[in-house]
Amino acid sequence: MSKAGEPRRILFVTGMSGAGKKTALKALEDMGWETVDNLPLSLLDRLLAAGLPEGSIDEERPLAIGIDSRTRDFDSGRVVHRVRTLRESARDASILFLDCSGAEISRRYAETRARHPLAQDRQIEDGIIYERELLAPLREAADELVETTDSTTNDLQALLRRRFGDPTGAGTTLTIMSFGFSRGVPRDADLMFDMRFLRNPHWVPELKPRTGLDPEVGAYIAADPIYPEACMRIEDLLLLLLPRYEAEGKSYVTVAIGCTGGKHRSVHFAETLASRLRGEGFSPTVRHRDLTRQKSDAQESTVPGVGS
Repeated sequence: MSKAGEPRRILFVTGMSGAGKKTALKALEDMGWETVDNLPLSLLDRLLAAGLPEGSIDEERPLAIGIDSRTRDFDSGRVVHRVRTLRESARDASILFLDCSGAEISRRYAETRARHPLAQDRQIEDGIIYERELLAPLREAADELVETTDSTTNDLQALLRRRFGDPTGAGTTLTIMSFGFSRGVPRDADLMFDMRFLRNPHWVPELKPRTGLDPEVGAYIAADPIYPEACMRIEDLLLLLLPRYEAEGKSYVTVAIGCTGGKHRSVHFAETLASRLRGEGFSPTVRHRDLTRQKSDAQESTVPGVGS
């Protein structure tokens, strides 16, 4: 049983240089793990006894510790012994070992023009053989062995999300944002759709002071002949893409819906789109960036009608 402030789970991430340790640590960090790389073994106990960072709200955040042949005072036997000691004290500690063929490691280092850490003054093949000998006890004791020879970076990240991700986690955070092109496009948009092809309530005197949240405005926009098919195609596209973003581990997706001023068409369509996505099991947050901002006639097209 871990004490207050101690990580509920400790994962030692190790393996051959060039096999993907940095990619693995980054993937774990994106999943909410606290990560530390190449910490000297002599400081391990101090790390595990340290208090939580200021402002931390998760007392049981899992911890991933990157260790390999570059770690100061590295000793495979010591790491294996430390993991066993943690388990004996009822801590959830395990070893993830990333392996890769020597030929593929050589290719990766040649491609990046980097030097292998154990082959600074010798052939890279010699460094790979020596490193395998150093890491043999860790590989034998590993709880999780991942072979990355034929894996891309995305493949490795996806595998780690399946093995170490929280199945109860929130997944991708989806935001539907309306905005006005006259105020500039949002910089954090992942997907953007332009609603200026729809007829514009700005040019209808009784609708101009209202917003896309008003039913009368929505009815006027929805009466555009192209509206039903445009809605259907955009909604179907998002239903196709959003699960792929989540499968790739993207934490945040922002879908931006724009019109000229960000008051009528984009607001209405953002609300309509969010409603459809909720019906399909998503939980979007709707944000109307420019709804409360003042807009002048000069910001609208000088030619009223469809597309203005």
